[in-house]
Amino acid sequence: MIDAALEDEMSGNQVSPAELREIFGDGFDDDYATEAEQRWGDTDAWQQSSRRTQGYSVEQWQQVKDEQDDLNARFVAAMRAGHAAGSEAGTALAEEARQQICRWFYDCPREMHAAIAQMYVTDPRFTASYEEIAPGLAQYVHDAVVANGARG
Repeated sequence: MIDAALEDEMSGNQVSPAELREIFGDGFDDDYATEAEQRWGDTDAWQQSSRRTQGYSVEQWQQVKDEQDDLNARFVAAMRAGHAAGSEAGTALAEEARQQICRWFYDCPREMHAAIAQMYVTDPRFTASYEEIAPGLAQYVHDAVVANGARG
């Protein structure tokens, strides 16, 4: 959820912060946007995301959140079913997550996605976001994304 909130806020879109808080809940924080822009504002990915998301409607942001929630639920199900993060089930979900970024925000090669996934286990905000969904999920998603990246 933090991913989408960061992407949204960095884009300068037409949806108000109050509407975004309603969609993304407690995971939405205006300060994340400022931090994200300072870190990545000069990148091609930032520019591409800004162009794509500027005109997103409340309904489109809700679709992004719904897709993300569904994907997270399927990550949890795979993890609880005992599928290793690097298994076909885990890497297929990681690839789906990467494709969601590509579809909604910016072109995200597997290597870039793996680099982003580092934040899931090193940034306490990202970790907490995943751990609230299910204990161990941050590491599982990280490992699945890294394994997907290694597939080339």
